[in-house]
Amino acid sequence: MASLARSAPLPEESTLVANLEVVQRSRSLIQKILLSIPDVHESCIHIETLKLNSSENAKLGIMATKIEFPSAPVLKSLSENFTLETGLKHMLEGLQLHRALLSSVSPRLENIDKVTQLLDDIRDLAIQINKMLKAVVLPSPTPMALRLSGEYDVQVATHLTLEQLQSFGQDMVRLLRTLVPSSEEEMES
Repeated sequence: MASLARSAPLPEESTLVANLEVVQRSRSLIQKILLSIPDVHESCIHIETLKLNSSENAKLGIMATKIEFPSAPVLKSLSENFTLETGLKHMLEGLQLHRALLSSVSPRLENIDKVTQLLDDIRDLAIQINKMLKAVVLPSPTPMALRLSGEYDVQVATHLTLEQLQSFGQDMVRLLRTLVPSSEEEMES
């Protein structure tokens, strides 16, 4: 009787994930990115009222509309309506968006060393996500055309980018966590 019992077949989507090593590298890179965001913010943002994780940030909605600041793709828990492939594609799109946003403001920032390192880390993470998708070519980020008329606009755009990247990165961590078998997570604890 026991020999007739079989485990349920794994969903075909799981073949999208190349291997556990790529998932782990992706998780490590997104953690590195999340940890670097406060330092990047501190090195670039000189307006005291622009702070990460501040309730005051909600007041920047009108400014975001004025400079035509785009939203990141939404990342949700995996389900029938939000597949692994969709999640990975949204991750890749979000990373490309944030690379493009940072690339568009970096020439107008005084200190870009940490921004350049963050851009490199985002690119490296996009490569890992691309491997999970088994895509052949990593698309280049589409140049952003933000309406930045002065230094304040540049500061706000940079701040909004880092804030949004932080939130998007936290969503990526949650989604990537679901791709690691539970026994693997217990070993990390």
